[in-house]
Amino acid sequence: MKVRHNLYIDQAVSDALDGLAARPGATKSGIVNDALRAYLARRGSRELDDLFKTRLDRMSRDIGRLARDTDVLLESLSLFVRYQLTVTAPLPEADSAARAVGRERFEAFVAQVGRQLAGGKRSIGRDGDTEQPS
Repeated sequence: MKVRHNLYIDQAVSDALDGLAARPGATKSGIVNDALRAYLARRGSRELDDLFKTRLDRMSRDIGRLARDTDVLLESLSLFVRYQLTVTAPLPEADSAARAVGRERFEAFVAQVGRQLAGGKRSIGRDGDTEQPS
């Protein structure tokens, strides 16, 4: 069903509409209907864009923070490993007891990391609190 509307438009717009309607198969009503439909669709999409923009901005900031935190952690770990390898003397091949203690400590470390991750705990909290390993 089509509804009749009486509209007032500027003379220049009216002249342009007359020019477009002069083409074969085109009507003023069809041109105005299509233009109004496109205008309303763009307006609705702008509202969605505004809603998504806020969320995307927040997500971008969060991802930036995660990337920065990851860079800090990786750099800290690499500096620690380099320092530890520099100051720690290698174990003699014949010292199997020391090697066994090292393996046990490493396994305990890996198990502790697994427990912390599984429990959702962090050794360095966001609010600065620290937990003691169990």
